[in-house]
Amino acid sequence: METTNEIKRPSKIERKLAQASYSSLISAIDQLKTDQTEIEIEETGEKIILPVKALIFLGEILKAMSQGKPISIVPIATEVTTQSAAEMLGCSRPHLVKLLEEGKIEFTKIGKHRRIKYEDVVEYKRKMKEEQKKHIIEIMNNDEELGLYDS
Repeated sequence: METTNEIKRPSKIERKLAQASYSSLISAIDQLKTDQTEIEIEETGEKIILPVKALIFLGEILKAMSQGKPISIVPIATEVTTQSAAEMLGCSRPHLVKLLEEGKIEFTKIGKHRRIKYEDVVEYKRKMKEEQKKHIIEIMNNDEELGLYDS
């Protein structure tokens, strides 16, 4: 499996193909009656038995690709470095270390190195986005009450 640190958005051709494939895949999944299915790769004639969950996950990937979103697959239990976590959050490494030391994100220490679970970073980012949205709505409501918006 190829790994990369470069984020690439799907091309227009990939988006269209993903959109067409997504619709077909979801339709096929809806007709399945068991928790596994056999698929065939037309070019090679090779048949593969897959769990339906894998097909559902493939559907999620195709949906995201059809919307032009870049895709990254990371095993849930993966631990990341402070530098990687800081890059994910769009902040400096010293700021991230401060968040860790304040207990805002859980981490483990291996020797002198801190390791953070990938899902904890994602969860913190989700909470921060939610909080930002609330603050923006508050600001908009306050501005509206003060008559700063034209009708």
